[in-house]
Amino acid sequence: MKVNILRLVLIILLLCTFYVIFGFSSQNSKQSGSLSEKITTIIVEKLNIVEGKTKQEKEIIINKLERVIRKLAHFSIYTLVGLLLMGFTSTYKLENIKKVMISLIIGIVYAISDEIHQSFVPGRSPQFTDVMIDTMGVTLGILLIMLAIEIYHKQNDIKHENYTKKLE
Repeated sequence: MKVNILRLVLIILLLCTFYVIFGFSSQNSKQSGSLSEKITTIIVEKLNIVEGKTKQEKEIIINKLERVIRKLAHFSIYTLVGLLLMGFTSTYKLENIKKVMISLIIGIVYAISDEIHQSFVPGRSPQFTDVMIDTMGVTLGILLIMLAIEIYHKQNDIKHENYTKKLE
């Protein structure tokens, strides 16, 4: 029963994440650029990167960092996709390689479909580099779940060993 609830929660979170990605990809180039610029400006100002710079120097810094921020956003949200997919597949008794492959394939297929979707949005176009960045994000998410599961199992093995020793 607990496993089914966990699966349901993970699927709902994954679908919500896909919905957010779809929403961002549905923005035309002007909307998307405006949002990226606002986020980049906030980050740049919070980190005091532009302190003491002229308005023109600030704009140059923001323009250069905006692309990096956009790519980090891709990477981050697809890391979440990888976490959720691997978390979901890990609730099934499958070989690890199958869990990884299922999670990776679904993540890549969604990344590709997202780029295709952008080709229908005014001012946007599909980018192969974005699919590669998204794939790296999914891969990191998968690896983080595998690491968390490994740590969990090692902790439980240690607890089991200590319990067994106490019984002897």
